[in-house]
Amino acid sequence: MATGLSTTNLANAWLATMRGGGNGTNFTAPAALYAQAHTADPGASGTTAVSTGVATRQAMAFGAPASGSMSLTTTPSWTATGSDTVTHVGVWSATSAGTFYASAALTTPRTVASGDTLTLSTFTFSLAPLAA
Repeated sequence: MATGLSTTNLANAWLATMRGGGNGTNFTAPAALYAQAHTADPGASGTTAVSTGVATRQAMAFGAPASGSMSLTTTPSWTATGSDTVTHVGVWSATSAGTFYASAALTTPRTVASGDTLTLSTFTFSLAPLAA
């Protein structure tokens, strides 16, 4: 799977709101979003290659959407409890279990050892193309 929006849990749910003709369904927005570290592509369900050295999900917050995108306004960080090379981040609705919404590859993989701090400084949800 390429990284991006979860087809089942996010993309199709958003599209279903636009069906028209009385066929639309409501999308229930999550109360909060959480970042989970991965050592490879998280896969379609977000459960593949979960980091063991950076295992706890961290809260994320985003600014208001503009021009079809919204960006992270917080800097989630983890203190590693073991060694790992983190390559991806998954976005979830809860600190454990919950709903998987999206994933993205880090620009540069980060190798951590126990006691190191890993900080996520940018993350953007973006929809395109947009009409002018």
